[in-house]
Amino acid sequence: MWVSTKAQYGLRALIDIGQRPGAAVPLKDVSERQGISQHYLEQIASNLRRAGFIRSVRGAHGGYVLSRPPQQINAWDVVVAMEGSIAPVACVEDDHACDRSGTCSTEGLWRRVDTAIRGVLGSATLADLMAEDVQARHAQLVQFEPTPSHL
Repeated sequence: MWVSTKAQYGLRALIDIGQRPGAAVPLKDVSERQGISQHYLEQIASNLRRAGFIRSVRGAHGGYVLSRPPQQINAWDVVVAMEGSIAPVACVEDDHACDRSGTCSTEGLWRRVDTAIRGVLGSATLADLMAEDVQARHAQLVQFEPTPSHL
């Protein structure tokens, strides 16, 4: 399983947009804050909009807003919307993908890996990720506080 930049950037864009409730967030601003090419971000936003995570607001103060509360968006749904299947092996999602299904010595392992991935991503809401982002930025600010010169 490999999660592409499309899914990673999609989650980061949703976090960025979600942290500005009530305001339409221009992609140009998200692009600058997140260090993501605006052109690539436009493609990602199109996928996020089609999947129902964001909606566009037109006008002079237009941009994007979340389509539903961040507590109702989980990382699993976003990653799958951006990537399609992220099963570690084909037989996890399709028993007919392999003629060894049901008799394979590693099938149980791959099913446990899939269950763990679904559990971790499925239990992480956008609200959780937004809170983690705030904590990470706060910790970074604390690290950069200058020490008093008299010490």
